[in-house]
Amino acid sequence: MSTFEAFGLPKSVQKAIDELGYTAPTPIQEKSFPVIMSGRDMMGIAQTGTGKTWAYLLPLLKLYKFSTTHTPKILILVPTRELVVQVAEEVEKLTRYMSVRTLGIYGGVNINTQKTAVYQGVDILVGTPGRVMDLALDNVVRFDETTKLVIDEFDEMLNLGFRPQLTSILAMMRPKRQNILFSATMTDEVDTVLTDYFDFPEEVSLAPSGTPIDKISQLSYPVANFNTKINLLEHLLKNEAMSRVLIFVNNKRHADLVYEGIEALYGENFGLIHSNKSQNYRLNTMAEFQLGNLRGIITTDVMARGLDISDITHVINFEMPEPETYIHRIGRTGRADRTGIAISFFTPKEEERKIEAEVLMNREIEVLNFPEEVEVSDQLIGSEKSRQPVKFLLKKPKIEGDGAFHEKAKKNQKVNLGGPSKTKKKTHGSVNRNLLKTQSQKRKGKK
Repeated sequence: MSTFEAFGLPKSVQKAIDELGYTAPTPIQEKSFPVIMSGRDMMGIAQTGTGKTWAYLLPLLKLYKFSTTHTPKILILVPTRELVVQVAEEVEKLTRYMSVRTLGIYGGVNINTQKTAVYQGVDILVGTPGRVMDLALDNVVRFDETTKLVIDEFDEMLNLGFRPQLTSILAMMRPKRQNILFSATMTDEVDTVLTDYFDFPEEVSLAPSGTPIDKISQLSYPVANFNTKINLLEHLLKNEAMSRVLIFVNNKRHADLVYEGIEALYGENFGLIHSNKSQNYRLNTMAEFQLGNLRGIITTDVMARGLDISDITHVINFEMPEPETYIHRIGRTGRADRTGIAISFFTPKEEERKIEAEVLMNREIEVLNFPEEVEVSDQLIGSEKSRQPVKFLLKKPKIEGDGAFHEKAKKNQKVNLGGPSKTKKKTHGSVNRNLLKTQSQKRKGKK
């Protein structure tokens, strides 16, 4: 097994790695290092939890040269505020013995405070596309010295609708630069952007056997409805082995309902994170969880991408997501050579999504028997209740009988035997004749 020392990193970086207690690079780090060092554009395909952040940071820090200028030399774009904080922290850990100024910027906070920080000078800038573009348009962030661009979670960034901001930033940057992109999946939209903006990037990908999915036990329960899922969740949480848990829900409203459902029994032990929560609240909740003061977090997919929260024992999919999102969710556990357990609840309507995830992974998710001691609720939430379409409710009733109205309708029925429309010809002809008649009368008047 190779070690980080084989990379020939600067002594300052190697010292920081040694103090962090890491000795061996992950497969994606080994594969990416020589490609990035060559200066070529690179497209890395690797699932979450494989060490992508260090895969681009280590070679970039080896290539980094000190400069007295105050504009960023390296720009790292990530899709969410939480990822900005996390990546900036990783940069600071690795550069603690280097003279490098790192800054993370994102929306939802005072832009003037961030402008002041940029004016003080920055060497490595980490940010979300929206806030970076805002500051660039104000001529606060300049890319005169930026020779390295990293776009992490590229597919997720496009899914979130950041393509206009990305293309605007790319247009502002100097054409001579190295582009490094990482994505968990290779979609058509990713391929299109690569073709349009990058110079034949070399692809570096991990074989499926090297992904963390192999270390995750995947289980599932068939469940009747939402409220029965709440009962099952309360039952499973009695197991103390579930010591660090992430519970994923498909939307903000359902996340609130799940928290309300288990609040009486476990409220003090669980946090709640989604996009309606303030940035400070979200960061504080994550910090409390990381410190072990919370047993778990109920969240939407805001936490499914890229976030490195250590020692997650269980991931619970309270609702089945799209297949790609399923892989990102369960990738929160089974990280750093540890094993993990992913448990998914699925209703009859969600079974198809479960099957799609199995097809994508080329493996089955084990189905367990629903526990007899768990109560099956007959109460449905709003989204589960069947509703008659408005169109059907407003539909006029049919008039019975065969009166004159119906006879007239039958007479007016036409059978289209093909060919040009006689009605259109007739109309067109009558218009022409009227026009000729008018013109003839005008000529006579002149005479």
